[in-house]
Parts: sequence; C-alpha cells; structure tokens
Amino acid sequence: MSALLEVRHLVKRFESGGGWLGGEKQIVRAVNDVSFSVGRGESIGLVGESGCGKSTVARTLLRLIEPDEGEIVFEGKDLRKATSAELRKLRQRIQIVFQDPYASLNPRRTVRQTLAEPLVVHGLGNAAQIEAKVTKTILEVGLPATALDRYPHEFSGGQRQRIGIARALVLDPELIIADEPVSALDVSVQAQILQLLQRLKEERGLSFVFVSHDLGVVRHFCDTVCVMYLGRIIETGPTRDILDRPHHPYSRMLRDSSPVPDPSARITLEKIVGEIPAPTHLPSGCTFHPRCSRVRDDCKATLPPLAAMPPSRACACYHPIGEG
Repeated sequence: MSALLEVRHLVKRFESGGGWLGGEKQIVRAVNDVSFSVGRGESIGLVGESGCGKSTVARTLLRLIEPDEGEIVFEGKDLRKATSAELRKLRQRIQIVFQDPYASLNPRRTVRQTLAEPLVVHGLGNAAQIEAKVTKTILEVGLPATALDRYPHEFSGGQRQRIGIARALVLDPELIIADEPVSALDVSVQAQILQLLQRLKEERGLSFVFVSHDLGVVRHFCDTVCVMYLGRIIETGPTRDILDRPHHPYSRMLRDSSPVPDPSARITLEKIVGEIPAPTHLPSGCTFHPRCSRVRDDCKATLPPLAAMPPSRACACYHPIGEG
C-alpha cells in the first residue's frame, strides 16, 4: 500500500503565562515528535484521553495550526514548505470534518451557498456545473435536494454533520481529516454517520485520519490505530490487534475503561494511581510511569523509543505487557 500522507517528527508547542498579566511563561508540548503514515484507501485512528494532542495533530495536517517542527508530506510535497498558492491547491485534495457541525457552518448561509463556496473559490466550473455538483453531493450524503435552500438551524445534529461531510466531499478530496466527527451525536445517529463514512470510503477510495476517544467507533472504522499520551504516540498497529492484545499499559487502561454493552463481559480494571501530569511539567523518562503498575527504574530514567514489535506493531515501553 503506497503512502498518501507521511508525517515525520511533528512537533507543536504552545506558550502559556507571561504577557501583561504576568506570571511565569511556560511551554506546553501539545505534540511531541509524532510520526505516522496513511496509505491510499486506509483509515488510521488517533486515540487517547482528552488533552493528549490528537486534535492538534489533525489541525496541523492542514496547517490550520502551524507546526513548529517536522514534515507533513502529501504525495511527495511537504505542506510546511508549500507556498500559499500550492497550499490552496493541496487543500482541494485534503479536507476536514469538524466535531461540532453547527459551529463549523455559517448560520447566515444556506446549504447551497455553503457547498458552492469551495467550488467558486477554486474556480471549479461555471454556475450550471457548480449547481449540478452541489445537488449531486447533497444527495450522496443522504439528504434531499430541498435541503439546499434551508439554513443550518433548521436541521438536526446528524443532518448538520451530513452537511459538513458534503462540504468536505464537494471538492473530491483524496484524504479526509475527521476530528471527532460523531462524538457530539446520539448513539443511533453515530451509527448512521459511520455507515455513511464507510460507504464513501469504499465508493470513492478515500483515506481517513480519524480522531476519536471512542474505541468502539475506532474498532468499527479504522484499519490502523495510533494511541497517544501527552503528545506522543506510545503504541501503533492494526486496530484489532491493539484493542484485543495491547502491549502498552496505557493502551490496556484505555481499552479496559471503554464500556462494553454486555453485562456478562465484565472486566476487572487494573488500579491506576495518580493523575495525568501537567503538560508544562512532564515527568522524566516515560511520561506514563507515575501512573503505571509495571514501572521500574529504567522507566523513570529515560524516555522509551517507539520500537518495532513484529510483525506489524510498535510500542514505546521498556516492559510491554506479554513480556517479563
């Protein structure tokens, strides 16, 4: 499978404190040396607790947030080095679906205006061609053509998310960045949107970077998963392998904390001590060691690298589950 997108050693820091209000200036390492690749037609999931940096990674891929270091290579072109004109062209091929469909839609514009705008901005067709494309796209996401002349407030949450997906699709992209696209929806509506995304993935051959904290959603939709903790990827591999047989203690904690709708499938949770460290004061060594039951002296001393674990996994842990 050829790589459509390659992310290499991505870093993003934010400053807090200081300024005219005073206080000590502190550095938040939101994304700290993240690397992964997305193949054509592949869906890769970024999972982890709130604040782990997964949404920041998603936004840096389109340079909605400018990264501080690293490379974002799309079909051989580094987006960080792209000019404004080159970036505009590349954004036709990479689109994003946001978590809150209402906040991401202009309430003063009809659905028709919202879907037509990207086509007009990029000069893709005359008025008749744009109208035909807009109508085709709204039907493709399961809404009637009559929806085009209505405003966002006239739709339910699930319908608004369909509009957000249609806006992403109207430029015929190759890669979709889906940032928690179903977390704001009811469970039944989540299933409908996931089925829609799966169908679009198969029919259009789309690739996805899918950000979520819901492991059930990730298991259903993603081929590969990257588990993030405090800005770093600490385990990666095929989704079912990671969720069924996690090697990193944090991955297992995340898996065991995910609710299972079966009273007979009870899991005894391993005791997790302590709180998530402040991102401005990361602990030495492995950042998970203050909460880990398998911690040893080497965990506290040096940061474990993301090391390959045959046949197709990698884990950043000196003492992974399944070994001594």
